[in-house]
Amino acid sequence: MEAIATPQPPVTVRVFVQRFSSTPRGARLARHLALNVLHDWDIPYRSHASETAELIVSELATNAVTHGRVPGRDFELRLRHSPGVDGARGVLCIEVSDTRGEQLPPGPAHLVLPPPDADGGRGLVLVDALADRWAVLDRGPGKTVRAELDVSCCNSTQPQPSSSRRSSVSMARAGR
Repeated sequence: MEAIATPQPPVTVRVFVQRFSSTPRGARLARHLALNVLHDWDIPYRSHASETAELIVSELATNAVTHGRVPGRDFELRLRHSPGVDGARGVLCIEVSDTRGEQLPPGPAHLVLPPPDADGGRGLVLVDALADRWAVLDRGPGKTVRAELDVSCCNSTQPQPSSSRRSSVSMARAGR
């Protein structure tokens, strides 16, 4: 008796990894290069997914340069796109790693809104509002901040609704 083979559609997981200097120029280059890579992966410029990913890469790279900088060490950007199969939503994973691990940023459960008159402290609040999931991961040496976006198949410039996205208003009401 032979087993019946169920045809599986091919799935290509795309990965991009690059190190950048821990400078404002490195953070800016990471953002620009991420947009080019996403466009090559059929997530077009100016689409909702592309613009959301751009903001997340910008915030995480800026945090790596500002708070995670170790002289002589770079930060790393890793993008991974796992497309959805048969109309299911795919996942775009954005990771930024740096080598400073002695002070980890707060994770999603411990995020606090800064005072309204504060000059900074809103980067991870934006990531929390934009990403479908995110986490701070310890890595030796250093840390990685990972954000994930659920993305529908390509070429859409319309916003993608997501039931798990939280608005900054609901976060503020929850005292986060």
